[in-house]
Amino acid sequence: MSKHMLPAKARGIVAVRADAGGDVTKILADLQKDWHEFKATQAQKDKEVNAKFDDVVTTEKMQRIDSSVSELQAAVDQANAKLAAMTANGGGAGGVKDQEYTDAFRAHFRKGEVQANLNKGAADEGGYLAPVEWDRTITDKLIEVSAMRQIAGVQTISGNGFTKLFNLRGTASGWVGEAAARPETGTATFGSMTFTTGEIYANPAATQQMLDDAEVNLEAWIAGEVETEFSYQEGLAFISGNGTNKPNGFLTYVTGGANAAANPLGAIEAKAAASGSAITEDELLDLIYAVPSAYTGNSRFVMNRTTMGVVRKLRDSTGRQLWEPSSQVGQPSQLLAYPVTEMPGMPDIALSSLPIAFGDFRRGYLIVDRTGVRVLRDPFTNKPYVHFYTTKRVGGGVVNPECLKVLQMAAA
Repeated sequence: MSKHMLPAKARGIVAVRADAGGDVTKILADLQKDWHEFKATQAQKDKEVNAKFDDVVTTEKMQRIDSSVSELQAAVDQANAKLAAMTANGGGAGGVKDQEYTDAFRAHFRKGEVQANLNKGAADEGGYLAPVEWDRTITDKLIEVSAMRQIAGVQTISGNGFTKLFNLRGTASGWVGEAAARPETGTATFGSMTFTTGEIYANPAATQQMLDDAEVNLEAWIAGEVETEFSYQEGLAFISGNGTNKPNGFLTYVTGGANAAANPLGAIEAKAAASGSAITEDELLDLIYAVPSAYTGNSRFVMNRTTMGVVRKLRDSTGRQLWEPSSQVGQPSQLLAYPVTEMPGMPDIALSSLPIAFGDFRRGYLIVDRTGVRVLRDPFTNKPYVHFYTTKRVGGGVVNPECLKVLQMAAA
């Protein structure tokens, strides 16, 4: 398999539609074939190492196949994300809920026309709320790109904040005799955490001539422009955001982090690795068993692609690979029988870094979405371009640190 073929495979799956199952089947078949070849090549490399002989041909072959496996697995993961987006959107179907308002909104986008029936979408600060159809397009693309939105809990709110109550327990009991007094016992208490939203924005532009072209699908175009900026900024913030005009990233709740003391349920525990540059099977198992069994049913590993490349080479004492590739659409790759989610914003393996997280993110991390995407049309600032200042309010933070654990590399 030549290197120049790899991007084509990846591109093939990106364009796959719900009715193109045959393409997905071929990608999966190629992935399984390359994975078996990778294992065989790695075994051959082990023999060379034991014989103190380094064949550069074998090394290059293993690197080439490893790259192919990475590309194919990424393609399958993207197809899985598309399926998740379709499921979240009720199968991808859905008609216009308010045709009159939608038509008025499109007229405002193309020519700046303000019609009376557009007022139902007017906001207190000015501008107009996007109709449901346009808003849903943005959300679907965020699900495709932002891995955190696929695995975390999501709460839509109508105001600027959201408060969640926590049961801190505390109810006490005691043993007594038949006729003994029953003094008052302790009572459970509640804690709370408030999530505020930060504003994320993009400001794409187009010429008026482009907007006048009836052949242009304006909603799809502007969604594509906004998607790149929104997904990139969100992805970083959900992992390491400092909470200032943005979400609080889950890594900031790790013991010693900026938000560790603020959570009423405590901090996310970090399990220490023995090395600052290598990971072992035992350390991954320690991470799994540090999560209470009540949460492991929906738990998964989270890491970036570079770390996945390291973990993919790990084997147990019998020589069996710990990592298994996808075998069917909708099924992610597996590590020690748990799903693996690639998250580009996770740190690389380095001294004192936090490259791997494990746990139930659906119950552990909450994304807070302020309802609506706001668009302000500006045809004056930069003639002949029309700018679409697009904003969305997003917040987030850890709601249950018990659900999540991270691996911390050694300091030296």
